Amino acid sequence: MASRASQAPRTPRVEIVHLPAAALHALAAGDLATANAASPVPLTPAFTDPDWHGVWQLRSRQVDHDPGALAWVTGAVRDVDAGVCVGRAGFHGPPDENGMVEVGYAVDESLRRRGYGRAILAALLARAAVEPEVRVVRASVGPDNQASLGLIEEFGFVRVGEQWDEEDGLEYVFELTPPRTAR
Repeated sequence: MASRASQAPRTPRVEIVHLPAAALHALAAGDLATANAASPVPLTPAFTDPDWHGVWQLRSRQVDHDPGALAWVTGAVRDVDAGVCVGRAGFHGPPDENGMVEVGYAVDESLRRRGYGRAILAALLARAAVEPEVRVVRASVGPDNQASLGLIEEFGFVRVGEQWDEEDGLEYVFELTPPRTAR
């Protein structure tokens, strides 16, 4: 008889791979071939999904304006064991004057409900925990996104308000103080 531990679903091991500006620019233009030529990891067609296009356009402009943001903004999420990209994740930018960073992530629609969201959020929080200038991590979630609401609650985020996002509409705003860990 198998033990409960062997029956439990495995938590995927993921890494967030920062993309060079050339890859972000190509994704903003919807050009997967050029993005892949510049990317350190193979990107899948999900990276040119119309729902992701606005993110790439925003990040492309952002890194042109502030090249230092490149180390913080959206990159590719790679499943370490499978060796394939499964989503995108990063912060909306470097910490602001209050030490706040906001998480942003998405899982390839065909790969959802496999633990990737949880693994991605854990990776983002681990990064925040070792960055001394980060004092607050924020997440903005639409009130109808039950999966994300449950996930951030699981990680201990506390609702601090709501906002209207021009692209996404009403969002609840949650914050968390990252636990400190040594680098």
